[in-house]
Amino acid sequence: MTSRCLSSQSFVRQASGRPLQRLTARRGSLVVRAAQVSTNDFKNGMTIEFDGAPYKVVEFLHVKPGKGSAFVRSKLKNFITNNTVDKTWRAGESVDLASVEKKETQFTYAEGDEYVFMDMTTYEETRVPRDEDWAKYLKEGMDAAVLLWNGKVISVELPNTVELEVVETDPGVRGNTASGGSKPAKLETGAVIQVPLFINVGERLKVDTRSDSYLSRASS
Repeated sequence: MTSRCLSSQSFVRQASGRPLQRLTARRGSLVVRAAQVSTNDFKNGMTIEFDGAPYKVVEFLHVKPGKGSAFVRSKLKNFITNNTVDKTWRAGESVDLASVEKKETQFTYAEGDEYVFMDMTTYEETRVPRDEDWAKYLKEGMDAAVLLWNGKVISVELPNTVELEVVETDPGVRGNTASGGSKPAKLETGAVIQVPLFINVGERLKVDTRSDSYLSRASS
């Protein structure tokens, strides 16, 4: 960004790509106004801010009781403490989106409980404490984004889908390619997901990192 005063409004974008904050020039200074989202528009993985901390929406449920007003139950994960809390909101209530910066990096190696990510442009390394939510899918050399809030590293964002090899699962059921049955399978990174009965050890799978779910066999 240049040092000259902005002549028009612009937007900083959240890691998800949606407009996050409206920036307005005022007498040579930059005034930041946090954007908001309605609880009716919650999505899993969305990053919000309340009580002075950033939270990830882990899950939510819209409830319409027979009597009384509708509301939204949610489970939130505090990025700073890693604690999970339950929070109930009024339906349609406005909530601040967290101002999260996304830094594109590559995972290089793990050292104890710290994971090291490198900016492939500047070769700067960033160390992030292990969090099972994302660490279970990481392989050395995988691209990932380091997330920062108020200049502090708070988490890692994985690609929406990754390809990983099955290293442990019950033998596949020959001819059973239809849906309807599943079994646990351990992937090369240690993550365990549910897969169709026909999947065997050694196969590479496409996995949705947001929902921890099997998508398909990977293309050979």
